[in-house]
Amino acid sequence: MASELVAETADATAPVLVGIQRRGVELAERLAPLLEPHLAGTLRRDTLDITLYRDDLQAIGPRPVVRETRLPPDLDGATVIIVDDVLFTGRTVRAALDEIADFGRPQRILLAVLVDRGGRELPIAADVIGVRVETGPGDQVNVLVAELDGEDAVDLQRADAS
Repeated sequence: MASELVAETADATAPVLVGIQRRGVELAERLAPLLEPHLAGTLRRDTLDITLYRDDLQAIGPRPVVRETRLPPDLDGATVIIVDDVLFTGRTVRAALDEIADFGRPQRILLAVLVDRGGRELPIAADVIGVRVETGPGDQVNVLVAELDGEDAVDLQRADAS
């Protein structure tokens, strides 16, 4: 994934690497030292919590857990690399794009995901994908990272075929 991102951002000045809370943040932190030696400018590392931008906010209850969003106050003209663990319906990425738009108008936004499981509900595609996994209705894909879960793994739980 890092080599693909290097190729995609070779001419970008001061790119911004943005991990989506929760596991996207840890994945972005792992990608950063692999990207930095190859970029023209300094790689800024930031975080994004899309909770308040979700289109189903009312369905998650009256007290959603909101984590840190840390973005530059002005993203105008920047190259932004969004990093997330799993791409499924596209709704998380749509929320991330909406939130980023509140911080300015980047020149370019790239999406890097560890797992693309298909099942898109919105016309959103990743620029860089670690692995594609075919899933069915009701299947679940969980990414585990050592920093939060004590191990690195991708766990595919198939729905019961009953």
